[in-house]
Amino acid sequence: MPLPWLGGLAVHLNRIWHRLDPWPDAVAGLTRLKARHTLTPLSNGNLGLLTNMAKRSGLPWDCVLSAEVFRAYKPDPATYLGVAQVFDLAPGEVMLCAAHHDDLEAARACGLRTAYIERPLEFGAAHIKDVSPQAGNELHARDIGHLADLLGC
Repeated sequence: MPLPWLGGLAVHLNRIWHRLDPWPDAVAGLTRLKARHTLTPLSNGNLGLLTNMAKRSGLPWDCVLSAEVFRAYKPDPATYLGVAQVFDLAPGEVMLCAAHHDDLEAARACGLRTAYIERPLEFGAAHIKDVSPQAGNELHARDIGHLADLLGC
């Protein structure tokens, strides 16, 4: 038996992704990076979600890209190579910055440069994530501000 009130609640709960707060270092660090680099997210989230997150949180993207644009989901090479194509760049002129080694590995396999950003509390204080440096990443940063330091911003 359908519960009419559940429909609105389900939508509200599903859209929680649209109301997420950014990491504390995100806006300031991205603003510093934006002064010298073009910034765009590359997410499996859709364009509406990414736009709402940016608008709500003040994320200073130059462009919003989603795997949706490329009709493929990460780690499909079409997503990583699609970013380079959008900006008319060689893959080696694009850097994927992420907190997930599998994402970075897939980007490297497509010829992109990579930077790992530590997020030890991504899964909560009870599940501290191993953020040890791994071979292959060009840069390893404590947070986005540190990444801006490493890139001279």
